[in-house]
Amino acid sequence: MTTLPTDLNGSYELCRRIHRRHDPTYYWATRRLPSDVRPAVHALYGFVRGADELVDGPRRPSDPAARLAALDAWEGALATGLERGSSDHPVIAALVDAGSRHDLPLDELRVYMRSMRVDCGRVRIATADELDRYMDGSAGSVGRIMAPLLGAPPADRDAFGALGKAFQLTNFIRDVREDWVLDRVYLPAAGEPELARRSASPRLRSLVAGEVDRARNLFAATEPAVAATDGRVRPAIRLARAVYVRVLERIERVGYDVLGRRTELNAVELSQAVALTLRGR
Repeated sequence: MTTLPTDLNGSYELCRRIHRRHDPTYYWATRRLPSDVRPAVHALYGFVRGADELVDGPRRPSDPAARLAALDAWEGALATGLERGSSDHPVIAALVDAGSRHDLPLDELRVYMRSMRVDCGRVRIATADELDRYMDGSAGSVGRIMAPLLGAPPADRDAFGALGKAFQLTNFIRDVREDWVLDRVYLPAAGEPELARRSASPRLRSLVAGEVDRARNLFAATEPAVAATDGRVRPAIRLARAVYVRVLERIERVGYDVLGRRTELNAVELSQAVALTLRGR
């Protein structure tokens, strides 16, 4: 078991609490990882959550320019922390230590912050290539940072970037209605008049069905890399995958109506996904 520096115990604990509060599903998947890598995952989550709060949180700056400036400051604080090897901010202090301890490619966070800047104002993703670039930054970068923590060899790190994109694409499909309320359209070719309806049109359902197939293909393509990971970490990855595949299954069951029907998992469905994964199914 890895012993953390005493002066960073509070920093890592803060990151753990942030993780548990804001993303309990991911948090409980993380709890299935070996104890020596969990603190690093919490620290990484703490940093990306900090950026997300500047863009979407209840205390976010009031206008896009101010949000961009806040993201610049957050990224600058990380750069300073990495240069100094420490930071006065507890979340960044934990991440700097985790990066050094586990040799994490934290330069990927520059790509992550690029995608976060897109969300500072009105979002209209126009093409599949544009969506890929966004997801490669916001989720692919996190997947590639996570890869060393999951024991993945360097040759498989891009596969974990693709796994991150599969998670994010599933979120985008599930949250079409909520994102529209926030003046954001992530799925290419989703027409604004269609998104203003109370139920999905046949055309929008067909578009969503194609994106569901794409997400499933991403999950399938990354299975060999997941299977090659250390047996200590594989259950946690498969738990997260199982939950997201259940989301895709629910969207299929409601006929791809992501506007008029509930697409998120309820507590029972979430528990079923967890139970099946724990049984190895």
